[in-house]
Amino acid sequence: MLDRSIVWRRFTRNRLASAGAVVVLLLVALAALAPWVAPRDPLYIDMDHKFARPGEAGFVLGADELGRDVLSRLLHAGRVSLAVGLITAVIAVLVGSVLGAVAGFYGGAADTLIMRVVDVLLSMPTIFLLLALSAFLKPTMLTITLIIGLNSWMSVARMVRGQVLSLKEQEFVLAARAAGAGARRLILRQLMPNAVAPVLVAATLTVATAILLESSLSYLGHGIQPPTASWGNMLNNAQTYVLYAPWVAVYPGAMISLTVLSFNFAGDGLRDALDPRLGP
Repeated sequence: MLDRSIVWRRFTRNRLASAGAVVVLLLVALAALAPWVAPRDPLYIDMDHKFARPGEAGFVLGADELGRDVLSRLLHAGRVSLAVGLITAVIAVLVGSVLGAVAGFYGGAADTLIMRVVDVLLSMPTIFLLLALSAFLKPTMLTITLIIGLNSWMSVARMVRGQVLSLKEQEFVLAARAAGAGARRLILRQLMPNAVAPVLVAATLTVATAILLESSLSYLGHGIQPPTASWGNMLNNAQTYVLYAPWVAVYPGAMISLTVLSFNFAGDGLRDALDPRLGP
């Protein structure tokens, strides 16, 4: 494991990664504080001010077709989209790490079975698989998160399997095995701590992918359902009015792009910072 000071120095030297991390922290803070910082109730309908332009009648970013405040809806939608992304990353890391560690450590039939399942799932177009699954389940935040999370673990499993295969013949693992350590102890105490760096990077990038997938599902009408706001269903609602009131589409689209880019920049920077082959 690299020294934390070296990792921090490498990460902060990367300007894009540092900017991405700052934006991510800011977005998470705004989403967490949305009930207190949002200027209006995101569900309040004010037909007297429908399609109010940005800055008009106190609507900082304008109003939508029902006179709802776009800024307030963006902040509350961020709570949904970020929660889906973060919980999905947790599910993907837990499932992928367990299955990848089992495949790499035990090998044989377990490895073959798990990796063939991974190959089959990776061969399917993700968005079509998600659409098929969402058609059979009521599209709530819980079901959407589970659907995306359980379709996002495969790359983590492959990564962890590769790490375990390269580590299990190392001297420190052989010494622990000779000392009587069982399989569970070897995996949890010796192998997984040394595979944590790539898993952290994968988790960061999975958040960005999950937000994009949730937005795509919601835009297509199979994700988070109104009146609960997510950035994707805000875009879905706005497509009819995009020429007449472009701000109702521009702002949620910009938030999706900014969030995904920020997580990707932070993930790339973290990958470089944790790479032991690079100099200090």
